[in-house]
Amino acid sequence: MSTVLVSIEEYLNTSYSPDREYVDGVIVERHLGERPHSLLRKNILISLQTRYPHLFVWPEQRVCTVPGRRSRVPDICITLQDPGIDVFEAPPFITIEILSRRDEMSDVLEKLEEYTRFGVANAWLIDPRRRKAFVFQGRGLQEVEEALETVPEQIRLPLEDVFRGL
Repeated sequence: MSTVLVSIEEYLNTSYSPDREYVDGVIVERHLGERPHSLLRKNILISLQTRYPHLFVWPEQRVCTVPGRRSRVPDICITLQDPGIDVFEAPPFITIEILSRRDEMSDVLEKLEEYTRFGVANAWLIDPRRRKAFVFQGRGLQEVEEALETVPEQIRLPLEDVFRGL
């Protein structure tokens, strides 16, 4: 099987449903659409917007992590200000990835590493099947017990809010 390479311009000017990522000329499918994934995304959006109305909470927002080479689409990203552009070029303050049953952990870790290299201060991973949440630090995942929290800004997302109804 051969892979068709596309330009970043073609990717940025094409609509995909659901949206896809761009990695070194390859259009990459994202795994979503399962009930637990959707429920967690909704819970996180509501919790963050209710607790922190000053934050900008973006579901499925394109973020250019490597100019001209990579554009990722976190399940949710949070900025402290409105970037005012369609494809974010500066690192969000928080990126949140929600595992899908079909996700490969090596692909997810690659994405989390890419976010931190890009300058994302807080990269979070949530596993709905196991009802666990992790913070990506350095080169690994650190499980959290009660809440996901940011540094240096004090934003706290209780896990009871995340997993409500699951």
